[in-house]
Amino acid sequence: QLQVVESGGGLVQTGGSLRLSCAVSGFTLDHAAVGWFRQAPGKEREGVSCISFRETTKDYTDSVKGRFTISRDNAKSTAYLQINNLKPEDTGVYYCASTWGPTPAECSLHPASRLYDLWGLGTQVTVSS
Repeated sequence: QLQVVESGGGLVQTGGSLRLSCAVSGFTLDHAAVGWFRQAPGKEREGVSCISFRETTKDYTDSVKGRFTISRDNAKSTAYLQINNLKPEDTGVYYCASTWGPTPAECSLHPASRLYDLWGLGTQVTVSS
């Protein structure tokens, strides 16, 4: 069974840090692009960061540049999102998405992209002011 499972969310104070993990099972990440998305209450889902399968592309939405870092460990079939200097506006459910099958050349931050085949159920990040 193909699965994507996020973990690492929690309640933190402004300025704090979290490391989100995206573990996949039933396949390996070796040829997959991975994206992180988030959805705040009452808002649409937005792309946060993505990484191509060769790591030649690491993309971030403007609001998180310099604070978030995406990475991957193919041997562990896990991707990560290190989030530092958290702000209240970072609050939301964070979702991980992965491609599966034909290797894509790039990744995408667009939440409506058809690039990604598998999505996790999300992990909640809450930042208190």
